[in-house]
Amino acid sequence: MKKSMLSMMRRLVESCGKYKARIRLSYLTGFLKGMFMKSPLMLSFLMVCAFMEGSASKKDCLVIGGLLLGTVVIQTLLQHASDRLQSAAGYMVFADKRMELGDHFRRLSMGYFTEGNIGKVSSVLSTDMNFIEENCMMTLETIVSFLFSQIVMCAFMFYLDWRLGLLSLLLCGVFILIGNLMTGLTLRHSAEKQKRSEELAGSVLEFAEGIGIIKSFNLLGEKSRALTKRFEESCADSINFEKDYCPWATALTICYGTASALILLAAGYLTNKGFISGQYMIGMILFLFDTFNGIKSYYSQIARITVTDSCLDRIEGVFAQAEIKGDGTERIPLPSEEQKAPEIEFKNVNFSYGDKEALRNINFKAQSGQMVALVGQSGGGKSTVANLLARFWDVNEGSVMVRGKDIRSVPLSDLMKNISMVFQRVYLFQDTVFNNIAMGKSDATKEEVIEVAKKARCYDFIMNLPNGFDTVIGEGGADLSGGEMQRISIARCMLKDSPIVILDEATASVDADNERYIQEAISELCKGKTLIVIAHRLNTIKSADKILVIKNGQIIESGSHKELFDKGGEYKTMLEKQIGA
Repeated sequence: MKKSMLSMMRRLVESCGKYKARIRLSYLTGFLKGMFMKSPLMLSFLMVCAFMEGSASKKDCLVIGGLLLGTVVIQTLLQHASDRLQSAAGYMVFADKRMELGDHFRRLSMGYFTEGNIGKVSSVLSTDMNFIEENCMMTLETIVSFLFSQIVMCAFMFYLDWRLGLLSLLLCGVFILIGNLMTGLTLRHSAEKQKRSEELAGSVLEFAEGIGIIKSFNLLGEKSRALTKRFEESCADSINFEKDYCPWATALTICYGTASALILLAAGYLTNKGFISGQYMIGMILFLFDTFNGIKSYYSQIARITVTDSCLDRIEGVFAQAEIKGDGTERIPLPSEEQKAPEIEFKNVNFSYGDKEALRNINFKAQSGQMVALVGQSGGGKSTVANLLARFWDVNEGSVMVRGKDIRSVPLSDLMKNISMVFQRVYLFQDTVFNNIAMGKSDATKEEVIEVAKKARCYDFIMNLPNGFDTVIGEGGADLSGGEMQRISIARCMLKDSPIVILDEATASVDADNERYIQEAISELCKGKTLIVIAHRLNTIKSADKILVIKNGQIIESGSHKELFDKGGEYKTMLEKQIGA
């Protein structure tokens, strides 16, 4: 789509929301600054005219000198006002945008983050927003002042002679033609460059996250070559852009010089014919090389504005991703022994990841305080059931109920107050141990955190850390063992104290010693709770009230351990295979 510089600038201003009035007010300072930028030349012209007419006096010189000083001071004040109105607004706009984006990410389905969009997210946050904030917002007023100063110069040419004014307008038209062609070119390249930046960010993140696997399989050379190729492609795009852009930029510079020469020739001819006086000719020479500086400077910002437009496309593209609606008005009832509705109920649930069917006609209930175990082969749909309960995705058909309320009809915050999750793969943040545990309850006291740490069997190893609970652990829990990280995550869930707990085989990847501690911690966590357990080792769920065997997205068997074993179906086969192994 063809766009003009002004339309792209207007789009940027509209994206500023409640701050756009500040940006528009800065246009007034831009207009005034554009006027005062030409004041020194205007005053010089008046002084030359006075000298040539022999009417200049000492007083006139002092007055004009004072006015020159005044214009410099006023320009400085106007620049300060522009910075306060515009640049400060830019930082406020994108502070708000980042908060909006964080809230938006919180409402997106987990699918968005597992479909190769991490590079886009990183690029939008670290590249696109920073570019606009630091490079473009503060130039809007400057660009406007260039336009106003160009209008002032054309008006002055008309003042000198109407023929010079018409010629200057005609030459400005040539500038606009070249500038519009440059705009189309840079728009195409900007979109390609930003897409390449996104792919590069994704490749760098993938390389960094997978460095352990890369080294262990001796793939460093192969993966490094792939990453190097991305860098080379990004570099080639930038070079190609410069190759395509430079001829047009050169044409603009040549046009600038040619236009100035034509104005000089025309003024000389008109002076020779007596249409322009000698002092006007000298005044015109004073203005000559500033005549088209405004429009030249205006179009010198093309690359910056078009990159900004591409950045806005990508930012708006992320915001356009459909959210999981979390603004329901119903509330999940408080748990009580008398409640008639099951604690959890799946009713005729169907779900697909895109075109791939994951669950089909899932029906089951879990009463308050019961333990329901999900077993089956990998990829059968166990984790999908848990993720739908936590509303990481929404069902395609059917409903998921908590205490009789469809979870789509309640606020997400209300749902998550009722659910805690212990994942097999634990993530801890680069923060203190205390803050990692206190995530479960933002207003937790030190005594409460210590109490749950003891119950989760992690108090002793925490106290052996350099600064105890104030020890800052590495991103992802890099300073702790897998078992230690798992126990901290369990402490976090204990502090949250939700009535429903989802366990994704928390002991599957830890050593025997840590497994004992974790089993004890889980026993503390699960007292009086309703449990959904994703089980890989069947001997850990023999005491479950209900076991669901899930295969190819369907529940093929349901019952207690004894009922399923006596039935002699899929569950018994799986159990015998594990015992044999």
